[in-house]
Amino acid sequence: MKRRNKIYLCMTVILLVIYFGLLATLCFSEYTDSRATIRSLSDAFWYSLVTMTTVGYGDLTPVTPLGHAVGVVFLLLSAGIMMTLFGAVLSFITSEALPLFLLSFQRKKNWCYFADYGTEASTLAENIYKENQDTVIIFGEKKDDQMEYPDYPCLFVNVSPARIVASKKNIGAKCKVFLMKENDIGVNSRAVGLYALPVEVYARTTNGQDHLSGNIKFFHSYDCCARQYWRSKPLCSHESKIVLIGFENYGQSILERAILTNIVSVHQHVSYHIFGKAEQFLAMHSHLHEVFSMGEESESEDALIFYDDFWEMHQELVEQADRIIICPDDEQKGWNIFWRLEKYYKIQGKIHLHSNRKAPGVDYFGTNEEIYTPNQIMRTALNKTAIMMNEIFCKSVSYPTLKWEELDDFHRESKIAAADHLLMKIRILLQDEAITEISPGIAKKAYEAYCKMNIYEDMQDMYRRLDHMRWLRFYTFYNWTYGHVRNDAARQHPMLCPYEKLTWEQKRERDVAWETLGSVAAQLKRR
Repeated sequence: MKRRNKIYLCMTVILLVIYFGLLATLCFSEYTDSRATIRSLSDAFWYSLVTMTTVGYGDLTPVTPLGHAVGVVFLLLSAGIMMTLFGAVLSFITSEALPLFLLSFQRKKNWCYFADYGTEASTLAENIYKENQDTVIIFGEKKDDQMEYPDYPCLFVNVSPARIVASKKNIGAKCKVFLMKENDIGVNSRAVGLYALPVEVYARTTNGQDHLSGNIKFFHSYDCCARQYWRSKPLCSHESKIVLIGFENYGQSILERAILTNIVSVHQHVSYHIFGKAEQFLAMHSHLHEVFSMGEESESEDALIFYDDFWEMHQELVEQADRIIICPDDEQKGWNIFWRLEKYYKIQGKIHLHSNRKAPGVDYFGTNEEIYTPNQIMRTALNKTAIMMNEIFCKSVSYPTLKWEELDDFHRESKIAAADHLLMKIRILLQDEAITEISPGIAKKAYEAYCKMNIYEDMQDMYRRLDHMRWLRFYTFYNWTYGHVRNDAARQHPMLCPYEKLTWEQKRERDVAWETLGSVAAQLKRR
C-alpha cells in the first residue's frame, strides 16, 4: 500500500510539471497571434480542461501550429492524466492519509487510540466519548466492510501508535493507548516501544501486576467486574450466608473483593460458601485462617467454606442462603445453573447472575457497559482518593513516610484498597445500605456524622477497630505475618495483631481512613 502511494505521488508530480509546461507553451504560442482566442493562462487552462474531459465546447481553439501540437498532446494525455489523478485522489481517500489529515485539525482534543476494534474496545470508547465529547476515538485498524459503524464519532486508521503520537505533535493532553485483548502487551506488535512514547497505556491482563513501566498500567476485567458488583449490590447487615457458584476468574475476583471490602461491623459473622476448584487459591493465600474461620461457620468471625462436590448436593444450604452469586467464566453455564435453581429449588435469598446478556426478571451483573467504563479501567477517581489518603497519612504520623510516587505496587494497592472501602464506611456512618455512589453531598454528610459520633470514646474505638479489621484482611490476603519489626522483604509487620495489642499511635493511624471523607467531599465539590 505504501509503495503504491509513492508511485501515485511521483506520477502525479511528473504529470503536473508536464501539464503546467504545456499550459505555458500554449499560452505563449497563441498570445502573439491576432486571430487567437486563447490569450491568457486562464484561457489555456479552460481549453485544456474541456479538451481532456472530452467535453469540447469549441469556444476556445488554438490557431497556431504549436498550439495545435499542444492540443494534440492534451488529447493524447487526457485519459492518462485523468486516470492518474483519479487514482491519486482515490488512494488518498482510501488510505491512512485522509484520516491522518483530518486528525491534524483536532490536535488540541483528547486522543484515545485502541489497538484493535472489538466489543470491549467499542464499549469503552463509547463510554469515554459519553463522558467527554471533546475526545477523538481512533481504532488502529481498517474498517471491515461487514463491520457495523459505531454510534459515536471515530476514525479507523491502520497505523501504529508511534505514528499517531507523531501526528499529535505534543499538542494538548497525552494520547491514551488501550490494548483491550487479554495479555495483549506481550503479543501485539503495536505494543512494541510503547514505554518510550509520551502516552498513557492501559493494557488488559489476567495476572496480578499493575505496572510494567512508568506509563504502562494494567487492568483486570475480572477485578473490574468484582468491584462493580460489590458497589452496585453491597453486602447488607442482615446477610450472613452467601453462596458463590463458580470459582474461576470471575469467582475468585468476587471473593477477593469480598474479603478486602465487605467489612460492615466489628461483630459480623458472614459465611461464604464457595463451590469450585480452590486448591490453587488456598495455596496462594495460605494465611487466611488467621482472619477467617476456615471450613466451618462461626459466631464470632467471617468464614470461608470451600466445597469439592456439586452444589446440587447441598439443597438446604442453597435454599437458606441470603444471597447466591452465579459466576462461572462460561456465561452459558451460568444461565443453566440459574434456570435449574429457579426450576427445582425454593430459594429464599437473592440470585445474582453474571451475564452480559440482559433479560427481564433476572438480577444480573457484569455487563460490558458496567465494566468497560473510564472510571473502572483507568481507576481515575479511586486512584485520586488513594493518593489523597496517602497524603493525609503522611501528615498524621510522626515517623518518616513515602510519597505516592515512591510507593511500590503493593503499598499503592494497599491505599487503593482503603479507598475502595470508603463507600462501605459511608453506608455505615449514614446507616443507609442503598448507597452505591459517592457524591459531594453524601460524602460531606457522612463526614459530619463521623465528626459528630467520633467524640464518644466507644464510637471512636469502634471506627478504629473496624478499619483495623479491613487492614488486617488486606495484609493477610497477601501473606504478611506478624513481626516485632517491620520487614517488607520478609512480609512482616508489627501491627498484624489483635486490635487490643496495638499502641495508641497505631490505633490513631486508623483514623486516616475515616477523616479522608472530608477531603473527598471537598474534592468532589470542586469538580
